[in-house]
Amino acid sequence: MPVVSVRISDNELYDRLRQNARRHSQGISTLAERLIDEGLRMQAHPALMFRDGPRGRRAALAAGPEIVDVIGSLIGGDVPAGQRRARAAELLNISPATVDAALTYYAEFTDEIDAEMAERARASEEAEAAWARQQALLEA
Repeated sequence: MPVVSVRISDNELYDRLRQNARRHSQGISTLAERLIDEGLRMQAHPALMFRDGPRGRRAALAAGPEIVDVIGSLIGGDVPAGQRRARAAELLNISPATVDAALTYYAEFTDEIDAEMAERARASEEAEAAWARQQALLEA
């Protein structure tokens, strides 16, 4: 594992970093590494930002939905491949250029987005199974 030493010359910046790490029960190095990674991703993909959610931080479009939502509306389904981009833009009320921004990010971080889609599918199946058990109890 490479080690990088960074000197933070601004005391206020260091204090904010330390307080944020404490608030999130993280070490300063762990938080700094996450922020650097996210910053580099946002620099490479200007339409992107990161949002906190129930399952942690996820990539999202600055002017719209999470990347995984856009990609989920693009792949699969019964819409012909040539019409998926326009259909996703229509469904999500975003521009085709915004769909393209999500697709560009997905091309670079495919495994990450695929894992999030799989996790969502698993959570949905669990919720549906719980609902079915509740309905069975009500009908008994």
